[in-house]
Amino acid sequence: MTDDEGVRNREYDVVVIGAGPVGENVADRARAAGLSTAVIESELIGGECSYWACMPSKALLRPVVARADARRVPGLSGAVQGPLDADAVLAHRDEETSHWKDDGQVGWLESIGADIYRGMGRLTGVRQVSVTAADGTEQHLTARHAVAVCTGSRAVVPALPGIEDVRSWTSREATSAKEVPGRLVVVGGGVVGVEMATVWQGLGAEVTMLIRGSRLLPKMEPFAGELVADALTEAGVRILTGVSASGVSRAGHDGPVTVELDNGERLETDEILFATGRAPRTGDLGLDTVGLKPGSWLSVDDSCRVEGSDWLYGVGDVNHRALLTHQGKYQARIAGAAIAARAQETPLLETDRWGAHAATADHAAVPQVVFTDPEVASVGLTLAEAEAAGRRVRAVDYDLASVAGAGLYAQGYKGRARMVVDLDREILLGVTFVGPGIGELLHSATVAVAGEVPIERLWHAVPAYPTISEVWLRLLETYRG
Repeated sequence: MTDDEGVRNREYDVVVIGAGPVGENVADRARAAGLSTAVIESELIGGECSYWACMPSKALLRPVVARADARRVPGLSGAVQGPLDADAVLAHRDEETSHWKDDGQVGWLESIGADIYRGMGRLTGVRQVSVTAADGTEQHLTARHAVAVCTGSRAVVPALPGIEDVRSWTSREATSAKEVPGRLVVVGGGVVGVEMATVWQGLGAEVTMLIRGSRLLPKMEPFAGELVADALTEAGVRILTGVSASGVSRAGHDGPVTVELDNGERLETDEILFATGRAPRTGDLGLDTVGLKPGSWLSVDDSCRVEGSDWLYGVGDVNHRALLTHQGKYQARIAGAAIAARAQETPLLETDRWGAHAATADHAAVPQVVFTDPEVASVGLTLAEAEAAGRRVRAVDYDLASVAGAGLYAQGYKGRARMVVDLDREILLGVTFVGPGIGELLHSATVAVAGEVPIERLWHAVPAYPTISEVWLRLLETYRG
């Protein structure tokens, strides 16, 4: 159907703006419920995670961390003292990103029966979306039941003097760079900062980190940042705390970058990465046409429906609940189920805190792994967060190096575990592990926190010997005294 100006109009049950992992999962759940679905994407199908975040960063990190682990194994350490083959690492990264081609992801979306629209999607009114293609052609889509905004977030670069001329890195450039810089300054001590410092130092760059605060990974338990900082420093990374960049400049087109610090010091580097936060990709989305502020985070309920609306959903990073791919995909499953239930006029399980239509884990059980050396894995609340929430809690700590499995894993193993216990209910509110090879321990902790498993029942979950998982027994023994 076309209007008087020849613009094509189509109608669907659900229109999804953004085809990253979150948008793909909303579309999958909607199609599984029998709802016709359109998906709009202005870049690559598969989104940030597939091409500029999760997949390339972990492909780059894996050989760095594997070498670090191997160097701590007697009989193997002598064979892995040389440098990594940077070209091979970057080539493998390229394979894991499908060489920045989205044919496979397109094929999957088409296989579930979703219609794909290439172009910029914008809201134009209630349940109305326009799609402007690269050639300027425009189409109008109407959603019978729901529009889901799944456009994610973008890196924030501070407005420093000279910033526009230096062509600084964000997470995108850091994960897609074609060669190893001789020197790299990393601004920011969060997850992106520590992971990229780990990557590029491991591949041969001279890395300096600028941290405005006093420690790395400030949103996690304090000992996590301390152990990661110790390892990065030992590896050769220079970490400056309590400082910020106040200005930058580049000599010529490809010359070195000079970084001015707020303490008067100057640094020279070949590239500078700003890992200083994220902002929602909602600035050019037409939010003003439906009474919302352009560029804002979308405030949503636990079904991910935008507050005050009966048709608009904000899923994934755009709602600012938990900026993690796996958490966004979880929200997408919840939102997709809620959209389908409302479309089919079936009752929502809104009174069930852990029901099919409530993204409760966003509040109580968000898991995260930082793939540094050592790894950091956490789920739920930190001790400080639990105390700030007014909970009566106790932190139980254990030295991971004291577990038999850790000693077998690596010589000179360093690590720590903490569980935060709700003393009134005797359940776990949060768990943090730091140490080599602990990422795969996290799901057991996630099950315990999300399942609100009583401590007395966890006592009967017997860990295999000799594995690092035996730390669970030691934590429980420490708690019991």
